[in-house]
Amino acid sequence: MEVVIVESPAKAKTINKYLGSNYTVLASFGHVRDLPAKDGSVRPDEDFSMDWEVDKPAQKRLTEIAQAVKNADALILATDPDREGEAISWHVLEVLRQKKVLKDKPVSRVVFNAITKKAVLDAMANPREIDAPLVDAYLARRALDYLVGFNLSPVLWRKLPGARSAGRVQSVALRLVCDRESEIERFNSEEYWQIAAKLATPRGDDFEARLTGFEGERLQRLSINNEARAFAIRDMLNGASFRAVSVEAKPTKRNPSPPFTTSSLQQAASAKLGFGASRTMQIAQRLYEGMDIGGETVGLITYMRTDGVQMAPEAIDAARFAIAETFGARYVPEKPRAYSTKAKNAQEAHEAIRPTSFMRHPKDMERFLDRDQARLYDLIWKRAIASQMASAEIERTTAEIVAENGGQKAQLRATGSVIRFEGFIGAYQDHRDDSKTTIEQESDDDDSARLPEITAQDPLKKLSIDPSQHFTEPPPRFSEASLIKRMEELGIGRPSTYAATLQTLQDRQYIVQDKRKLLPDSKGRLVTAFLHNFFEKYVEYDFTADLEGKLDGISSGELSWKEVLREFWKDFSAQIDGTKELRVTDVLDALNEELAPLVFPDRGDGTDPRACPRCGNGKLSLKLGKFGAFVGCSNYPECGFTRQLGSNLSAEAAEGDAGLNEPKDLGVDPESGEPVTLRSGRFGPYVQRGDGKEAKRSSLPKGWQVADIDFEKARQLLSLPREVGLHPESGKPILAGLGRYGPFLQHDGAYANLETVEDVLTIGLNRAVTVIAEKKEKGGRSRSTPAALATLGEHPDFGGTITVREGRFGPYVNVGKVNATLPKSKDPASVTLEEAIQLLNERAEKSGKAPKKAAPKKASTKKAAAADGEAAEKPKRATTRKAAPKTADKEAAAPRAAAPKTELIKAKKAR
Repeated sequence: MEVVIVESPAKAKTINKYLGSNYTVLASFGHVRDLPAKDGSVRPDEDFSMDWEVDKPAQKRLTEIAQAVKNADALILATDPDREGEAISWHVLEVLRQKKVLKDKPVSRVVFNAITKKAVLDAMANPREIDAPLVDAYLARRALDYLVGFNLSPVLWRKLPGARSAGRVQSVALRLVCDRESEIERFNSEEYWQIAAKLATPRGDDFEARLTGFEGERLQRLSINNEARAFAIRDMLNGASFRAVSVEAKPTKRNPSPPFTTSSLQQAASAKLGFGASRTMQIAQRLYEGMDIGGETVGLITYMRTDGVQMAPEAIDAARFAIAETFGARYVPEKPRAYSTKAKNAQEAHEAIRPTSFMRHPKDMERFLDRDQARLYDLIWKRAIASQMASAEIERTTAEIVAENGGQKAQLRATGSVIRFEGFIGAYQDHRDDSKTTIEQESDDDDSARLPEITAQDPLKKLSIDPSQHFTEPPPRFSEASLIKRMEELGIGRPSTYAATLQTLQDRQYIVQDKRKLLPDSKGRLVTAFLHNFFEKYVEYDFTADLEGKLDGISSGELSWKEVLREFWKDFSAQIDGTKELRVTDVLDALNEELAPLVFPDRGDGTDPRACPRCGNGKLSLKLGKFGAFVGCSNYPECGFTRQLGSNLSAEAAEGDAGLNEPKDLGVDPESGEPVTLRSGRFGPYVQRGDGKEAKRSSLPKGWQVADIDFEKARQLLSLPREVGLHPESGKPILAGLGRYGPFLQHDGAYANLETVEDVLTIGLNRAVTVIAEKKEKGGRSRSTPAALATLGEHPDFGGTITVREGRFGPYVNVGKVNATLPKSKDPASVTLEEAIQLLNERAEKSGKAPKKAAPKKASTKKAAAADGEAAEKPKRATTRKAAPKTADKEAAAPRAAAPKTELIKAKKAR
């Protein structure tokens, strides 16, 4: 009997069926060891020696594996075919050696790019040893991330309160978003005009031509920059005669794109399906690990973490056969297509992402998959098969036209294209690139229209002349897809880590998404400005890409991993030491200087933007408090003016200032006799009744504008929570109020959400009773027992049914007395049983509620290390690898002794 080790229980189950009774296939559940979350786990002074520890869930798994190996004839390590998979095999082997259960048993390593019977059996027939350079690259990457996190994050905590963490790749990705925002803010829009003529051929067919020249001048996009000139040209063209002087038709070919890599799949899924990067990888993981297809569990796609763009020869042959069967022989090119990667620092020669069988048509698979799985499989199948199809044959036609009016001449051009043979376009068309500006998109679309028949020297009839005003636009904000594309172009990080890197930036509240566009939050702008001023080298694009290249050099055996670490640590440790004498005032001076245009925008009246609007002689400056940065007056405490930083540092701040340089008197409360005022505070505008510490205060609800607040509205806010009336059945009061999570009703310990703030102020007793009854009818008796949104299945260790519920603090999963909050980015409707089990196990382990037989499964090291953007990202499910050290930022922790007490409290809360 031989023992086979894989990462995921889903894979173990599938592979066991393929191998038969002579094999025992066990899952490691990802990583089994990690660096302890304490100082000294990586010791540069001892030539980067590293300590490893096994957590409690992994101990149980390793005990099971060790027992099986002890009674086995051989050990086969079959973890994923990437750097992280190689590292997991190495860790398992090291632990088994320490347990002394291997003795003289043969050990082999096998890899397969797809979970199909043929791929698995072929891999078993071609074993190898563990790839030592690949393990070295993992060790170097893990040490780098640890050293950066354990040394740089504490500097941020001490010098920039409110900042949560910094990471080797995370910080550079954040800089990309911040730099793009700065570029947008500096952009000065320019006016330009375009003139289009609608013309008709002698046969009566109309088309559109654009002005390209006037009076011997070749017009550029910005040449016509005012209305007067545009209208003068329009008037000339209105009286002109038009003639086609030349018509040229050129046949061209458009070739297909290669099959998907990790990066291009994330980009296409975002553009075509609206999936975030994390969602894309989660679905791809399921398709790779195996789906039940008519009673047979089979992997539908190849391994989804890859830089490669080539397919295996047998896959190419299968694709060509499928093309002939599905589209016809003409769609099969004479020779198979070969592709080479253009990605910087591409590594690990895996295949591109493709279907494991091209004969599994997406339409035939729909009944076995859920909607999102079917859509992603369809995308992968079409892109892969299109990559081996014939080129599209396109005829592009350009007509040059002259307009004459008296002695004046103008040149116009009409362009169009006709698809003579669709070729690969019949299967797949690339998505529109959202990283391009509007001008670039317009240019791409110029030849998209089809022209009617036009002959040289044809007289053309003018139908209309249409001048249109435009303004140049700044570069577009990054979407997840375009940011991933840019990171890949620069060689920053690994494509398999991008999803986790972006998720970390959002979890840290460094960036926010607005209509699928990424904007830096004030925290992100401050962190980037700090790092740019005091750790500039380590957020440079070239430096990060160069270090990534060295890690790839280690993978290929060209560089020594410890030599790379020595070189890095020498400069990095000196930089860290140089910040010990750095004072907070130095930090504030640098941030005030760099962020001045944003934090202190021009008021438009010629006054000093940094002059305090309240006392007049104080100077505004960034201040650092335990909750982060804010703007305050230099005359504090005599002048208590403060202003919260908005999401983009300036927009919300400007609104908070409007009319609130001093407290605004709204009236006197008739019951208490106390003044009611409107004020601006560090956390935005608010209303207050009375003075001193005992004064009643209420922040303005989201969507309420300062200019709209009057005495009556202020009194309504200050009266909350208000008693709506007594419940007719219980006789207990029903209260309406505003909470951290929005408007609500409260009755007898039960809560029901209201839709708007206005509902809180106006709802009557009858409606309130109805809302509470509806909530109770759905199962929401109280906060502790909200209605179940979905039932997922039984927990294998705890017993009991796992459900998804909506609670006071957001959606969560529940089994028995164990509740686990869902991540902010997780759609409650998409939670799987495996994900729920993992979250519940983690929560039970932390709270001590896990039964003795339970084997809690922690999040993967891939995911946790990828909080820094480094390790291969895995979806949040029971098949993933062990969690990284539990630190304040989950990326890297500081020595407890080095962090101030307040920072440790914040770190505890951040967990």
